[in-house]
Amino acid sequence: MEDHVKLSRVRERFDDLSYPVTRADAAVAFDDVTLTFADGDRNLGLVISEVGADTFESPDDMFEEVQSHLPMEALGEPGQSDGDA
Repeated sequence: MEDHVKLSRVRERFDDLSYPVTRADAAVAFDDVTLTFADGDRNLGLVISEVGADTFESPDDMFEEVQSHLPMEALGEPGQSDGDA
């Protein structure tokens, strides 16, 4: 069964990995997770596989890379919440 996680909650999920972790290993770890965001959804493993970093040193490092790879529309309107703060 596929798992879903909102963008506002995805950082917590990155704590489940041991760091440093390669981009390929992280992508495999999240290949069954759908990331939902303001403008739709996308497979989290695919998003991770497309970022520029080859290795993530920490959960925060991976979160920053994922956020920077998403289009601005995915983050929603400035100052708005996705309702699960």
